[in-house]
Amino acid sequence: MNSKRPPNIDDLVSRVVSALPEGFASLQADAEKNLRAALHAALAKLDLVTREEFDVQRAVLARTRARLEALEEQVLRLENELLGKDKS
Repeated sequence: MNSKRPPNIDDLVSRVVSALPEGFASLQADAEKNLRAALHAALAKLDLVTREEFDVQRAVLARTRARLEALEEQVLRLENELLGKDKS
């Protein structure tokens, strides 16, 4: 898993705008506004969740998995007890 966090939109826009040639300095504000709007529009079309939502769901899944494993162990133990009593 890559621990390096991806740049946010503001960082990305700043990098692109700062990479513009000096002749485009007068257009920087307009370019920044348009690029930010285009990125937001493109990302809005994607079916994405925030990092926070992802982390919450991962925690829920971990708790659910732990509960499932505990229940599987309990069922196995009860099955063994039941089979042991049937043999007597």
